[in-house]
Amino acid sequence: MPNGNIIIKNASELVTCSGFRAKCGAEMSDLRVIDSGAVVIRNGVIQAVGPSGQALAGVDESDFSVIDASGKAVLPGFVDSHTHLVFGGYRAEEFGWRLRGDSYMEIMQRGGGIVNTVDATRKASRQQLVDSGMRRLDSMLSFGVTTVEGKSGYGLDRDTEIKQLEAMRELNRLHPVEVVPTFLGAHAVPGDYKGREDAFIDLLITDVMPLAAAGGLSEFCDVFCERGVFSIEQSRRLLLKAREMGLKLKLHADEIVRLGGAELAAELGAVSADHLLQASDEGIDRLAAAGVIATLLPGTAFSLREPYARARTMIDRGCAVALATDFNPGSCFTESIPLILALATLHMNITTEEAITAMTINGAAALNRAETIGSLDVGKQGDLIVLEFPSYHFIPYHIGVSTVEKVIKGGRVVFEKTAAKEAI
Repeated sequence: MPNGNIIIKNASELVTCSGFRAKCGAEMSDLRVIDSGAVVIRNGVIQAVGPSGQALAGVDESDFSVIDASGKAVLPGFVDSHTHLVFGGYRAEEFGWRLRGDSYMEIMQRGGGIVNTVDATRKASRQQLVDSGMRRLDSMLSFGVTTVEGKSGYGLDRDTEIKQLEAMRELNRLHPVEVVPTFLGAHAVPGDYKGREDAFIDLLITDVMPLAAAGGLSEFCDVFCERGVFSIEQSRRLLLKAREMGLKLKLHADEIVRLGGAELAAELGAVSADHLLQASDEGIDRLAAAGVIATLLPGTAFSLREPYARARTMIDRGCAVALATDFNPGSCFTESIPLILALATLHMNITTEEAITAMTINGAAALNRAETIGSLDVGKQGDLIVLEFPSYHFIPYHIGVSTVEKVIKGGRVVFEKTAAKEAI
């Protein structure tokens, strides 16, 4: 059959998440589910969506590969809009340190945390980063992720930051999962710049970010705006220069202390503000008014044993909330989408419907892609998942375990659970 031509029909629930922009507030509850639904994808693009009889009327099925999804739910592919998937080394020992009560910032101050991974990433070759990245993307794909954001930030110097971004570009070329690159050179303060944070920001602006912005090597610029890392003013200065260089803006905001990162994200019109565990009511209101996506990372709060971000408050105040894994080697070493959705529903007081919206169309909006992915709408890319079960409710219910049977990317089946089991 022609590449990218596929029909999925008779789905017990066709969860379209229909829309071409982020869903805010009460809109997040509307998944627009179609009973016994079908999707027609031609040349990788969705051509029809609706009840099977309607969507398939006049369609010659012999031109397509056909999947009968009877008894199965079908959803858009998940969009994991905040990860640090390219890195060298691991930090398993730090998990034990946290169990005995050491805080995230205490571990950083003694040379652990981000700086530990920086050392390993500097030593790794680009090919080593690509090889490990391929394995991680394979695992993400098995959980239904079809688009993922990846951040640099484990170099804190020119060569390693660019090496990470080049590895992501190669991963995007080689792997079915689409990788969206973000420059996070301001992820931590390297040891030789302690007390000279302004000078490090200058270095990033003059020596590193121009290379990161060149030729599409990165799409976004992010900064760890946090007490003891980069101040509001330092973050503002970096992000304004990033915008001048054509990069879209993101922030690690109000994760550990209430610093005003949410307010800064709203002021600058960032695409997203992420973490937000300590965001103020005023900051939340400003995010909603400015249309900034609030990207929440419950796996990190769970791993660090911190209070969860106030998702219910954010949605009730009109924010568009996205969910993401924050997959990284330290504070959240998991790519499990069902775990993230279970944590969000069980501990953040949001509904399953809101969580699905947060992982699909709102995740796409957090990557500035709501017009092309994140929902099952005519004209969008044919990215979707077929579950083993008849309802989307099984995703958080089967805690931490993937219910994804098939993943389709651009109209091609790129993962099948049965085939994966037979290969073992």
